[in-house]
Amino acid sequence: MAGRTAFVLAGGGSLGCVQAGMLRALVEAGERPDFLVGSSVGALNACYFAAYPDATGVERLSKIWTGLRRRDVFPLSLATALAVLRRRDYVVDPAPLRRLVESALPYGRLEEAALPVHLVATDMQGVAALLSQGPAVEAIMASAAVPGVFPAVDIDGAALMDGAVAAHTPLAAAASLGADRIVILPTGYACDLHAPPSGAVARALHAVTLLIAWQLIRDIERLSPEIELRLVPALCPLDVSPYDFSMAAPLIERATRATRQWITEGGLHTPASPAQLSPHHHRHEAGRAH
Repeated sequence: MAGRTAFVLAGGGSLGCVQAGMLRALVEAGERPDFLVGSSVGALNACYFAAYPDATGVERLSKIWTGLRRRDVFPLSLATALAVLRRRDYVVDPAPLRRLVESALPYGRLEEAALPVHLVATDMQGVAALLSQGPAVEAIMASAAVPGVFPAVDIDGAALMDGAVAAHTPLAAAASLGADRIVILPTGYACDLHAPPSGAVARALHAVTLLIAWQLIRDIERLSPEIELRLVPALCPLDVSPYDFSMAAPLIERATRATRQWITEGGLHTPASPAQLSPHHHRHEAGRAH
């Protein structure tokens, strides 16, 4: 019986754009998953690729990313500031993100995608909710609901938030769904910032990207050795905040080149190592990283 390959797309705010470049190189190399698992912004990318799992679809996804601006996802305004003062439990209006998702997806329910797609969200007890059917927009909004930034989303009577918070991560979900070969598409994290991100939302997103990286490290270490794990290289050094959408085009191109090189050097046949995502610093002298 042929093995089942899953693409796992992790979260990471605006850094989710790099997954478009990774997908471009993987598709060029003839890679096609049997199913996809996504979390947070990786849920949106996974759902879009599940609708158009080919080179044309990847280019459309890239175009969406390069056209995005921060206000399209994180609109902050006087009304937002007043909402915080009123002790609302989130600070960003989810309506613009919902409109973006609705306009991008050609199907209404997850089970209607061309490729099977599964999303990971988290309930209020930290237990993962694996969403494999039902309204796609609601599932994406739930998986991407960063606590305190976006409101939780009610699905079947459960209030759900960002999948990055769950103990059961997308990588573990792919294994539980029967994958015996998993290609991980990380967003990475801003390992080369010269100063802390400015603003509460930016800092929250940066913290989430770190959490995601550490979860992937843990799962790579713990997953059964019988499962083939391949880790597409995260961009490093990286000095772009996950709250900054202005760098999508160069990041996509950089991810495309890095993934092509990784494939050429045998990355698709090399076991994933948790060291690829390990914590580290970059030394700076006169504004240059080393």
